[in-house]
Amino acid sequence: MKKYIWLLAIGLTVNALQAQEVSDAVRYSQDNLNGTARFRAMSGAFGALGGDLSSINVNPAGSAIFANNQMGLTLTNFSNKNNSNYFGSTNSTKNNSIDLNQAGAVFVFENNATSNWSKIAIAVNYENANNFNNDLFSSGTNTNNTVADYFLFYANRGNNGAPVPQQFVNREPGESISDLYSFLGNNLPNNQFPGLSGYDAQQAFLGYQAFIIDAIDENNANSPYSSNVPATNYFQQNAVFNTGYNGKLSFNIATSYKDKFYFGLNLNSHFTDYVRSSRFSERNDAATTNNFRVNQIQFNNDLNTYGTGFSFQLGAIAKLTNELRLGLAHESSTWYRLTDELSQSVVAISRNSTETLPADVVSPDVINVYEPYKLQTPSKTTLSLAYVFGKKGLISVDYAMKNYGSTAFKPKNDAYFMGLNNTISNTLDNTGEIRVGGEYKIKALSLRAGYRFEQSPYKNTEIMGDLTGYSAGLGYNFGSTKLDLAYANATRNTQQGFFNQGFTDGARIANNNNNVSLTLLFEL
Repeated sequence: MKKYIWLLAIGLTVNALQAQEVSDAVRYSQDNLNGTARFRAMSGAFGALGGDLSSINVNPAGSAIFANNQMGLTLTNFSNKNNSNYFGSTNSTKNNSIDLNQAGAVFVFENNATSNWSKIAIAVNYENANNFNNDLFSSGTNTNNTVADYFLFYANRGNNGAPVPQQFVNREPGESISDLYSFLGNNLPNNQFPGLSGYDAQQAFLGYQAFIIDAIDENNANSPYSSNVPATNYFQQNAVFNTGYNGKLSFNIATSYKDKFYFGLNLNSHFTDYVRSSRFSERNDAATTNNFRVNQIQFNNDLNTYGTGFSFQLGAIAKLTNELRLGLAHESSTWYRLTDELSQSVVAISRNSTETLPADVVSPDVINVYEPYKLQTPSKTTLSLAYVFGKKGLISVDYAMKNYGSTAFKPKNDAYFMGLNNTISNTLDNTGEIRVGGEYKIKALSLRAGYRFEQSPYKNTEIMGDLTGYSAGLGYNFGSTKLDLAYANATRNTQQGFFNQGFTDGARIANNNNNVSLTLLFEL
């Protein structure tokens, strides 16, 4: 049966599984330091304090600390600066955006004075748990590896290690690039070619149609492939544009017992929308010969991941004395249901000693819509201690523990996910995070500062280093209205691999994140 006949009934979207990566698991398992300006100014050290709308995202018992009804919203300027180093060449990129970072309200209900359960608080709070807006640009001269190795990897690995059959990279008469690219996504793997995924075959097809790779023996249907890119030095550029957010909407209820013990519960709804557009280009100046060889390549990938999730939190705060408070909170895993959409295109230019050919443009104009999958992120436990100096000030410390190695894609019995989850458990680690915050009050003015340190989720810290952050801020109490301002800085180094297979070279990225937040609060 001809391939394009099968295509008629299935349209131009695909349902084959895309190759998720460890980095995807990390992306949706991490939270940024977001929330109210007071929360950010004290680096989020609120687990034993409560009394702040963002504190309930650390410890849900914190809403029972409120004395009055309150509502508030926060605007934040997110600023990212990335310095990249790729084979000794350095570049710098900046990204700025302003967003509604937090909005919420808490309502406090006093019980009968004779009851030991003196208070019930109900709160609703939204936070941008992670802002994905971030641009990266890297360039440099690679003396060894070419992006052609990416296409070769997929072309020569398919079908249980056998090369991708030529019937899947060559078009039949009347069959367009869109037809065959879409067919591969919809109909592989299948019983005839076990072990060959549609995604693998699509990558081989792109490289073959752009003349980046070619069959060694065109008369052999199962011939291996070789590169049409000469062995030389390669000037490479990689531009990545990330946008999107990971939102968290918390529904909270808390109560207090004798104004000494506080207990709370959060039910959290998560929703995420992540967009990554990458543009990788490569050129070489190899000496020309009579044979046509590829000397310029541009490979474009546009990924959109979106979905929803659910988690819950339990927490308790104890007033050991009038000054000393102890907090304990547990946040469950977040159970996500995610969908990926991917579009790709390749442009390559070939030349010989006398002629440059017109560009080979391989643009399927197909959006690969993959089957939804599930992701379970790690749970988190936070221990907190705070000391309150009457009405003058306070100091607070939080310590949080999270096992990134427990992150899992589902269904777990899927062959690909089994291998990926095993890689995750071997690659990611147990981590600790410490947050320290302080506040000092001078009449209606509050001065705040904080520090945080977060261990890398990777066992190999060259992939992603530890995070170090500092913060400061101030607030003014006008009575029934409060205005808070905060500045927070965080730095972290990462290794940005351009592709996950075949061609895995990447740039060293030093990220510097600076955020300014402004919160307006109203007591009702």
